Amino acid sequence: MTDSALEDIDTEEKARRPPKAVVGSSLDREEEVFGKAYDPRVVRRIWAFVGPYRKNLLVSVAAVIIFTLTQLAIPLVIRHAIDHGMVPGGGSASATARTTLYWVIVGYGLIIGVNFAASYVQELVVGKAAENVLFDMRRAMFARLQQVSLSFMDKTEVGRLMSRLMGDVNAMQEFLETSVLSVGDLILLFGIIGVLLWLDPLLGLITMATMPVLFIVRLFWLPPAKKSFMDAHHANSANNGALAEGINGVRTVQSLDRQRVNFDLYEEKSRTNLLAHLRAAKFAQVMVPIVDSLTGMSMATVVVVGGQMVLHRQLDVGIMVAFLFYIQRFFDPIRSLTMQYSVFQRAMSSGTRIIEVLDVPLAITDKPGAVALGADMDGSVEFDHVSFGYRKDIPVLKNVSFRVNPGETVAVVGPTGSGKSSCMALVHRFYDVTEGAVRVGGHDVRDVTGNSLGTSIAMVLQEPFLFTGTVFENIRYAKADATREAVIAAAKAVGAHEFIVTLADGYDTRIEQRGGNLSLGQRQLISFARALVADAKILVLDEATANIDSYTEMLIQKALKRLLEGRTGLVIAHRLATIRGADRIIVLQNGEIIENGNHTELMAQGGLYAKLYTMNYSSFDDLPTGIGTNPGADVGKAT
Repeated sequence: MTDSALEDIDTEEKARRPPKAVVGSSLDREEEVFGKAYDPRVVRRIWAFVGPYRKNLLVSVAAVIIFTLTQLAIPLVIRHAIDHGMVPGGGSASATARTTLYWVIVGYGLIIGVNFAASYVQELVVGKAAENVLFDMRRAMFARLQQVSLSFMDKTEVGRLMSRLMGDVNAMQEFLETSVLSVGDLILLFGIIGVLLWLDPLLGLITMATMPVLFIVRLFWLPPAKKSFMDAHHANSANNGALAEGINGVRTVQSLDRQRVNFDLYEEKSRTNLLAHLRAAKFAQVMVPIVDSLTGMSMATVVVVGGQMVLHRQLDVGIMVAFLFYIQRFFDPIRSLTMQYSVFQRAMSSGTRIIEVLDVPLAITDKPGAVALGADMDGSVEFDHVSFGYRKDIPVLKNVSFRVNPGETVAVVGPTGSGKSSCMALVHRFYDVTEGAVRVGGHDVRDVTGNSLGTSIAMVLQEPFLFTGTVFENIRYAKADATREAVIAAAKAVGAHEFIVTLADGYDTRIEQRGGNLSLGQRQLISFARALVADAKILVLDEATANIDSYTEMLIQKALKRLLEGRTGLVIAHRLATIRGADRIIVLQNGEIIENGNHTELMAQGGLYAKLYTMNYSSFDDLPTGIGTNPGADVGKAT
């Protein structure tokens, strides 16, 4: 529904709306102020996705704790082996030492085994849980974007939304997969401090003398680092938006020979993105050499001070060796936590952007107690004093009233920007009226469910949108359970079967992006077949024959005649000769109905319709068929 409706607004009517924003207003704000280092609102919302997998999370945390405890135990085992398993000479003491050493080796092997098992379980479980969380998150975001109003989509760049669906979710993936490790890093850090102070309080305090230096460095590092991470996000989003626009508009770019200009504009955004990420990388990596330097200083302190204590028999050799092992590991969790801070900061920023998408307001929703249009719905359409505007201060439709009876075909014509396509959008409730009511089957569209309204109305647009997939899948897009026989019957009815069977794989031929391997007329015939398979009571045609040649138009006119049989038809056309056989023709100008009648009556009145027809469309009088006419008829020919 959304893909079709995006093409359902006249060019001039689009110009009446506010200028297209770089992104939706609600999504802009978070790029101006990226949020806090820790935002509890973001954490709560993301936790809602993690909640169903909390058992996996608990298993991962338990595995990390066991892994961390084995890391703490290894230096103690080595210390015990040095102090009690290495006695020179022979005798009973030596035999006892050998026995101790054997048991130490066995214990060391068990610890290594537990260490491996805990690490394996943690990686496996947290990785699986993270992928499931991201899957649920992407589904929720996509579902939300399928429901948002077209007014939001009109103002939002596709590239920005893709940046959220892909880039921001990937940033969240990095955080989810490493966040559990932060628990282990904290336990390891405080565990090492506790063990060092237990082994020798004085040497432990001397060893940690470098800690204040690290905290002072981090104090000055955090503010610019946070800003650089967020600037990188902003630049990446802008770069993705420019990339998507350049790809989508490549045909226009090439036709206007604007490749060099567009490349320069994209290069500017890409270079800004590069510089932003280089700054972020600089701040992310600068702590690594600082931590490594502090590690070297601490180890040197232990070697000098501890060595003197060993020589004066104030310290066992095993304790000094254990100190060296612990110091080597002491700064690992600090280094890891420093890197994870940048990951966490990106996750907070990405989480804010993800939530912005999840919280995009739904302007069009089913009201409580909304009724479903049933199969017995008569197919009538009524506009009751309808006023509407994309902006409240600029009305597009003004007090429009008319009724389309069941089975009747009514054409809506008028100059570009008169509000024709807006009428069609209101029937499908892509937007809500400002005043008055639009009724389908006697029910206000605001009082019926969106699903039932969608199944009751089929739309065929000027530029039909075909999805990636086969011809067969596209024809039954609105009715996924349609059989192949029903699809073929619909294609034959609208005249599409003949060209489909000539394709490489017939109905199983894969359609390229937006139907690029088919002509416009062929795509239109497929869209007619799709509308026929949908079997809706109301058929809306918006400039369905505007951009095709006369021969293809003849085929499409025959298809339209078949489509409109037994259905209520609402038709927009600039080629007035193609709709002269409609039951009624409504003429709009500046959002108001100025004429209403059939072709003959309107020609006799000599008003706007007659002037438009005589001036621009009399050359189409020789077309074989018009909507509502028999083949070969020459109904209401202008004289």
